[in-house]
Amino acid sequence: MFPRAHHRALARARRGFTLIEMLVVVTIISLLVAFAIPLYGQYVRRSQISEAVVFMSDYQVKLEQYFQDNRTYGSALCADVASPSWSNFKPANARYFAFGCTVTGGGTGYKLTAKGVAGRALGHEYTMTESGAKSTTMYDNEPQINKGCWLQAGAEC
Repeated sequence: MFPRAHHRALARARRGFTLIEMLVVVTIISLLVAFAIPLYGQYVRRSQISEAVVFMSDYQVKLEQYFQDNRTYGSALCADVASPSWSNFKPANARYFAFGCTVTGGGTGYKLTAKGVAGRALGHEYTMTESGAKSTTMYDNEPQINKGCWLQAGAEC
């Protein structure tokens, strides 16, 4: 009924994969994993670092509004008056960073800080001043880094 070539093809199909075919598949999968896992880790770190950028930028705007109304940034804890709900810079929904704010120059300046406390944000520290000067004082547990920008994806601005 069926030609002999068809029977050989069916017999080969029943045998499964050869060792070479399996090695090729394993090699391709291992190469994909070797590149995908580190890239995913960097992606997660950048997404967690964005928390510091968002909260510090938001608080900077609030401090400037406070300064426009009061001609000072507050005393020791940045706008530490009782009326605004944002008077103490401790965002309730922050997950990866601890934030701080200190007044400098007798109320004419401030320094915001964000220090990584969880996840891939550990080992990252950022600062911002009233002049808008941003700096990275620690990036990926490298304490000697002192860059004049907020590093998010690499060790250079």
